[in-house]
Amino acid sequence: MPKNSKIQEAVKLATEAHDGQLRKTGEPYIVHPLAVKKILEEWNMDDDTIIAGILHDTVEDTDVTLKDIEEQFGHDVAFLVDGVTKLGKARSGMKNLDSYLPETSDNLLKLLIATGQDVRVLIIKLADRLHNLRTLSALPPDKQKKIARESLDVFAPLADRLQMGRVRVEIEETSFRYLDPKRYEELKKLTEERLKRADKKLKNAQQAVENLLKREHIKYKCDGRVKSIYSLHKKLAKYDQNIDRVYDLIALRFIVEDVTTCYLTLGLIHSLFRPMEGRVKDYIAMPKQNGYQSIHTTVITPDKQVVEFQIRTQEMHDYAERGLAATFFYNEQKLTSAYTEGRISKLPSHLLWIKELQETAAKLASGEKVDTKKLKLTLFADKIFVYTPKGDIIDLPKDSMPLDFAYRLHSEIGATCTGAIVNGKMVSLNTKLHNGDIVEIVTTKNSKPNPGWLDKVGSKHARHKLLSQLHSLFPNFAANPDPPEKKEKKK
Repeated sequence: MPKNSKIQEAVKLATEAHDGQLRKTGEPYIVHPLAVKKILEEWNMDDDTIIAGILHDTVEDTDVTLKDIEEQFGHDVAFLVDGVTKLGKARSGMKNLDSYLPETSDNLLKLLIATGQDVRVLIIKLADRLHNLRTLSALPPDKQKKIARESLDVFAPLADRLQMGRVRVEIEETSFRYLDPKRYEELKKLTEERLKRADKKLKNAQQAVENLLKREHIKYKCDGRVKSIYSLHKKLAKYDQNIDRVYDLIALRFIVEDVTTCYLTLGLIHSLFRPMEGRVKDYIAMPKQNGYQSIHTTVITPDKQVVEFQIRTQEMHDYAERGLAATFFYNEQKLTSAYTEGRISKLPSHLLWIKELQETAAKLASGEKVDTKKLKLTLFADKIFVYTPKGDIIDLPKDSMPLDFAYRLHSEIGATCTGAIVNGKMVSLNTKLHNGDIVEIVTTKNSKPNPGWLDKVGSKHARHKLLSQLHSLFPNFAANPDPPEKKEKKK
């Protein structure tokens, strides 16, 4: 039977299975699986994922069994439905992301095996959460805040990890609106006022660039992007609530045919407008940690309007918007096939953590013992997000220190580090960083790393970079490349 017919068959099964069940909105329950189906279709997911999305609640909430699903729709669909079911059970038993409850350990292992073998489980869960957020108004206020908080703390970072930018923004916006409605409305009004004031000047800037691109026979698409309310909220916290320091509130985005044209377009924009010092960011040559690629430049127009331009190719734009879902679309194959056929290199480098997770899952499946703490860190890495003085976001492992930040920026910055300024104050190199810190590294040209720094780095990335430098400086130097594990005290 053609896959498209299978999708209709899944709709029929889900409709019959959920018959008589209602959502909190008062609607028939089937409205939810059909909404998940629509979201997955919008993300251009493959048919097996869409079918699993339609059936994702049947095993837990109806009399349909996994065996029924496997017989009717095949092993892959049953595997995905099972993974989503286990993910829900594992999450409900977690006190928080920092610790396990003993009774949930098995569920978490099952979750990691499922998502390790096929990360589409997480994509289905994101679609499920997205629709639940869109209908959150049907729940009582306490439930609204609980779901919104979990969505902001867990699902938005997960969407970011999968580089699904559009999904992350919607999760953040909806969650923030329920968690702090007064602040949300204040910032929404402020943004609308700014947009209204700048509208004519923005149109003039856009028209000037479009006229020049047409004269140069450059094909392009242009749209505007307004900074999300939650992103603005976070940025204002860094700038003492001064919105005049937020230069990327409004951006004009130009999508062109190839990388060469991206740089040509940048030059043409700079021939029209004066770029602001330090505000040209080349994320094509140096992608962000989550794989995001684009060129950003902030300029001042002749009528004194500050405008950010973003320049990227269509493929870069699709990755920025849909992330891992776009990976499926462009590769035209399942990630599991890429693993087994050795084509994992086709995945963007920022998604290679999926391969690591899959390899760990394979060890578990073969009966090999695995450190469950490391498993947890592979999927739900404890992260903090800090900022450079220019406002760039850098993600680091929890408990990172200034040297971890320095080595993340560049090996040479780490090697020549002599101090750090955090939130405007000079701090020691063994100071732990926290979410939202603004970090500046002080360097001296002739400075060199020393072995004492090994106690002042918490991330594997920084430790390995530091060890490499120490081996070059001190040929006889020897140290464990991994931080020593803390031994438990004997009772």
